[in-house]
Amino acid sequence: MRASAIEFRLRMVIQIIIVFFGFWAPWVGGWDFGWRISALEWLPLELSRLGVVSFTVATPIVIVLGALAALAGAVLRVWGTAYLGYSTVHHGDMQAGAVMADGPYRYMRNPLYLGGWFMMIAVSLLMSPSGALFTVVLLTVFYLRLILGEESFLAGQLGQPYEEYLRAVPRLLPRLRGSLPPAGNEPHWLTAFLTEVMPIGTFFTMAVLAWFYDQQLMLEGIFWSFLASLLARGLMKAWIPMLVSAAVFAVAWGGFHLSWPRSILIAFGIWLIVRALTPRKEPKPDAA
Repeated sequence: MRASAIEFRLRMVIQIIIVFFGFWAPWVGGWDFGWRISALEWLPLELSRLGVVSFTVATPIVIVLGALAALAGAVLRVWGTAYLGYSTVHHGDMQAGAVMADGPYRYMRNPLYLGGWFMMIAVSLLMSPSGALFTVVLLTVFYLRLILGEESFLAGQLGQPYEEYLRAVPRLLPRLRGSLPPAGNEPHWLTAFLTEVMPIGTFFTMAVLAWFYDQQLMLEGIFWSFLASLLARGLMKAWIPMLVSAAVFAVAWGGFHLSWPRSILIAFGIWLIVRALTPRKEPKPDAA
């Protein structure tokens, strides 16, 4: 049941693939995501059909619940990353430093995975009902595999202190009061906000754009949030290639009026070239 090292290293790619198939839902047919009925529309329709509430009442209820899920995801992701740090959150290998018992880690062991799960609940509302079910089920299983893999790794690396942490702090369901004293680590909020642009953008999409009742607009909100998150992470990891590729995208799209997919492909090609020519430096550990 535990995730392997290669699964952990490719965790972002695996999540992207799962989400892509959730939106595509090839068993439904067609590529135009905008015309399909989304779970955000299907749920109010079903609630009204069952006589629970009318469609006009059910629709805002579902939107509010989606926005609350996105808010929970954004808060947990930002809060957890502020204490854990960018280099640890997005490192290709599992990391074993001192036991983290600050911030959300005093109340639950996996706020980042729980936050990611809440974010994907909100995103899945824009998929077809079957695509949403597919995505949520597979991501739930994948997150549990990652959690079990990390726990096994950390127990082997940290030993008794981590075993005590496992007994004191629940895995996912948070305790209202922390049972461990704070370890004294300081949060890095700016780094966290830049790192977690995607969940923040998802919350904006559900809390603001959803009230326009425009499926295409919400899909664009999620898409541009994803691109912005890649840009922010790229600037933190390799800022020269990202600045150059962003400038190329702006010129291709705004100056030469190329389509945004073609502009992205051109910018990505430039990023690969500049990244290959730029000396690589290992990221410095985040300050405690």
